[in-house]
Amino acid sequence: MSSGDGTEVARKRTRGERAGLSRESVLDAALELVDREGLGALTMRGLGGELGVEAMTLYHYVPNKQALLDGLVERVFADALPSVEDGSPWQTVLRAYAETLRMTLLRHPGVLPLVAGRPAVTPGTLCAVERALRTLRTAGFPLGQALDVINALSVFVVGHAASEAAVGPVNKTAGPGSTTDLARLDAAEFPLIAEAVRSGEGVDDAARFRFALDALLGGFAGYARRGGIGGTATE
Repeated sequence: MSSGDGTEVARKRTRGERAGLSRESVLDAALELVDREGLGALTMRGLGGELGVEAMTLYHYVPNKQALLDGLVERVFADALPSVEDGSPWQTVLRAYAETLRMTLLRHPGVLPLVAGRPAVTPGTLCAVERALRTLRTAGFPLGQALDVINALSVFVVGHAASEAAVGPVNKTAGPGSTTDLARLDAAEFPLIAEAVRSGEGVDDAARFRFALDALLGGFAGYARRGGIGGTATE
């Protein structure tokens, strides 16, 4: 009896379950495929091949290609959730979020077009938004302004990462815009640029990011002080 029941259960299991698949493993495989071959290589058939199953099997875990793309955005934002102590100042939370999101995006540049062009729609993606909103509301920001802060910060981080991924390091030594290329400029016509190239000032992407992030968070803090919002102590 038990043997018969076990056979029946095994028969009813989907091919994906027999292959040990889950939504998380499907998204992980999709992210690895995009990292390796680019977003254009991501198809249901190709992803099924990566996982050793037919494309139709994947629809048990993601209902369609759009849901798969939304899931990739979710995966990136889930990885970018910072680990900070409860009750940390809002500046600490937002700084950790921004820095972690940038590094996550730079590790997965193929997903950048999705993050830049798709709204947060899955529960996993919205979790990051909700957490940041809760921090800002606790600090006294009105809900609408808290949303504005998160939107401005996210757009800045995504845009900066997209620029870094597209252009490459600012201090690259070859190609258009490289230090070698800029060194050929007429120093009499472009004295300040020539000086920057010689000194190496202003060519570090991470330093540029931190400078702009400091300015952005400082601006938010100044706005909060003028509005009488609490919890604006600097780090």
